[in-house]
Amino acid sequence: MSSHVVPETPGSDNDHFRGVAAVRSEQAATRSSMRLMANADLCAPDPPAPDPGGPTPGAPGPAAPASVESGRAESVPVPAPAGLVLAPIRAARFDVGGAALAARTSPPYDVIDEAERARLWAGDEHNVVRLILPGEDYPGAAATLQAWLEAGVLRRDERSALYVCEQEQDGHVQRGLIGAVALADPAATIILPHENTMAGPVTDRLALTRATRANLEPIFLVYAGDGETSRLVSTVVTTAPAVETTTGDGVIHRLWLVDDPATLAAIAADLLPRRAVIADGHHRYATYRQYQAERHAAGDGPGPWDFGLAFLVDATVSGPQVHAIHRSIAALPLAEAVRRASGPFTVRPLTGPPPTLLDELAAAGRDGPAFVLTDGASAHLLTAPDPALLARSLPRDRSEAFRRLDVTIAHLALIVDVWGLQDTVEVVDYHHDAPAAIAAAAASGGTALLLNPTPVADVTAVAQAGERMPRKSTLFTPKPRTGLLLRPLD
Repeated sequence: MSSHVVPETPGSDNDHFRGVAAVRSEQAATRSSMRLMANADLCAPDPPAPDPGGPTPGAPGPAAPASVESGRAESVPVPAPAGLVLAPIRAARFDVGGAALAARTSPPYDVIDEAERARLWAGDEHNVVRLILPGEDYPGAAATLQAWLEAGVLRRDERSALYVCEQEQDGHVQRGLIGAVALADPAATIILPHENTMAGPVTDRLALTRATRANLEPIFLVYAGDGETSRLVSTVVTTAPAVETTTGDGVIHRLWLVDDPATLAAIAADLLPRRAVIADGHHRYATYRQYQAERHAAGDGPGPWDFGLAFLVDATVSGPQVHAIHRSIAALPLAEAVRRASGPFTVRPLTGPPPTLLDELAAAGRDGPAFVLTDGASAHLLTAPDPALLARSLPRDRSEAFRRLDVTIAHLALIVDVWGLQDTVEVVDYHHDAPAAIAAAAASGGTALLLNPTPVADVTAVAQAGERMPRKSTLFTPKPRTGLLLRPLD
């Protein structure tokens, strides 16, 4: 197992695939990768040729996917992977470390407001926000990316690798692998969305991808594993990281490079039969698939656009923290909200500051759906919804997994049925923490609706049923940091 980039020897053929498919020629590896992805019914690629002078390939099983930085091949329909495939990549990384690297990174594009964008833009002339949020100057972002690559501000790693990424925050540790995930239609149930997407963000991200020809930030995937991949990851992190930096939000980020052929093959075999759920990045995943379709329609054939940059985390071993996203309704005074809820729910007054309210909410949630209503001055706990209310308000054609979600009951039973409100973003506002929701309710004379987090298992169950959760159901943290590595496509 390697935790560093092994440079090519002088005069070599710069074979980025030999550590994955155990072959010497880039062309052979490309053909193997294309066979793997172009046939929906195969379980593994053709056996690779042995590396002359190297070890004999081991026991039968799925070979590690060839690096996807392979350029174009003959035109074929959009490939359908045989399973969950995370391919090694030659990442582009900033040629700095420590605090200098932190200054060039950013949160994901969709959580950056205009004030933070301006701060990041002004804080470092090479901050990645200049690439991911260029306004509508997509050609300018492409020119900046190319200039940084040519000047050595960003450097491509010499060998293709998977990247172990560890994030540590307030004692919580999240670990996973960054690589290129093979794109699949949701109907294949390999990569499962749990939220719907909107046209605007996809149009924006697609224009940026067309211009830059790069995956600039990863999507966030979780899966239930506790298998060989997680055991290998836990071994890697006992060695010194190739990269370590602490960002302004207090999160420590560490990267290790894994390019050992046997390790990559073991990871590939472990992941292939598994399924992943999109924790964050639904619009980026939709963009990946749209760009893939465009490249194939243009006759470009299989290539790196059949994959997308992804951070894949085993939620059962070292997964994310899950937080609730709370609501506020400006047009509904608390007294009226409580009056209408009395009867359909059991209502009990509460006292105490927000942390106490959340403790009470968590305790009540162990026995079933529970919600807190507050305007900052007083608060009430809602529990035990009337079965007749649930029977009439929850759609019978949806799965039990969807019907039992707190967030489903909050929207369809409480907001729409009991309160008689429209479930729209003009009526219901969303907040990533309870104090923000309470402050919004206090300022407007409305009501804050506090929820318990949705467990990862429940998110997975809804996704596996082929359904989508109500908007803004779950917040996973820490999110992958943008700028630790990028993936040029051409």
